[in-house]
Amino acid sequence: MGVKGFVKEKTKIKVKEPRQYKVIMHNDDFTTMEFVVEILVDVFHKNIEEANQIMMFVHKNGSAVVGKYPLDIANTKVAISLSRAQKEGFPFRMTVEED
Repeated sequence: MGVKGFVKEKTKIKVKEPRQYKVIMHNDDFTTMEFVVEILVDVFHKNIEEANQIMMFVHKNGSAVVGKYPLDIANTKVAISLSRAQKEGFPFRMTVEED
């Protein structure tokens, strides 16, 4: 016993990591490569070299995972990207899937 009349309790706190979700970028024949790189740099915080590699992978293979995030962050990044694409008139597509 600790202080007279008080019982000391030990509590274990388990911190559960949030589920991760993949943000997937899809290729199309209309969205410019420059726009895709811009999104990867501005929204997904990739450096220019990595952004160019991802863009070329999507172009050649049809799609690629561009990041893994908790659901709310994944959805926000996709919404920002699609909003910018819509303003530019691009049919740019991104999806979110559970990892």
